[in-house]
Amino acid sequence: MLVNGKVLLDVANKHNFAIPAFNISDYAMLNGVFEISEELRAPLIVAIHPDELAHIGSDVLYSVIAKAHKASIPVIIHYDHGTTYAHMMEAIHTGFTSAMIDGSLLSFEENVAITKKTVDALKLVNLSVEGELGTIGANDSYGEAGAAEIIYTSPADARKFVEQTGVDSLAIAIGTSHGLYPADMKPKLRIDLLKEIKSDLGIPLVLHGGSSNAESELAEAVKYGINKINISSDIKVAYQDKMREVLSNKKLREPNVVQPEAIAAMKLVARSKIELFKADGKADLY
Repeated sequence: MLVNGKVLLDVANKHNFAIPAFNISDYAMLNGVFEISEELRAPLIVAIHPDELAHIGSDVLYSVIAKAHKASIPVIIHYDHGTTYAHMMEAIHTGFTSAMIDGSLLSFEENVAITKKTVDALKLVNLSVEGELGTIGANDSYGEAGAAEIIYTSPADARKFVEQTGVDSLAIAIGTSHGLYPADMKPKLRIDLLKEIKSDLGIPLVLHGGSSNAESELAEAVKYGINKINISSDIKVAYQDKMREVLSNKKLREPNVVQPEAIAAMKLVARSKIELFKADGKADLY
């Protein structure tokens, strides 16, 4: 069933689990995340950011929406990391049920202004809104962008931001970066900061850039109030690495022969995230 983000994340917040938001870049990947989520009876967030949408084409959304309506689990289709009001209008017109407005690189006042404008518009058409405060780092030049330096979310600013914008959920910066970490770099989450922000706000909180974080850290983040964790690099690496292995047989050419092993590898990673975030079996709460 297709729902909006507030419906999905409010239940996760109440029952203290997190839902992985899987960024997909083609239809085979989409099928894979639906299959593993239904198998594990887990709520599903299909996340697509502007570059991914440009790649697959907005017309694909008609099929994604139809697939979500037929699913036996609750699904949202999330416009990930929109940075402009035009992106938010695209989210409305193409059929998303949730959208993120990322004003984190703007000044606090500018971030509040564009986020409040987004909330006012999207709530008229029953789309939930995720904002972001503080900056997420970037480890490579692929996929979602990030800042050169992580700016941790201030609990006082978070309180003012939520009060002034009315967002349904908030992505916070507690020490993660987009992309894959170099071997010599070890991510470290500020769980103390998470606890303080969650205690102050009480709303669903979001973690971006969780690739390469220790499973124990991610489990702790879920325990103390993270309700949505974006998963992009991890599933794409599994998918593409297996694809390269399969394509070493240069005689193979048909996608229906090449892709199944790659999707199976991706689903193993997706399964581990669903179970780590304690989302398995939670579809039955809706």
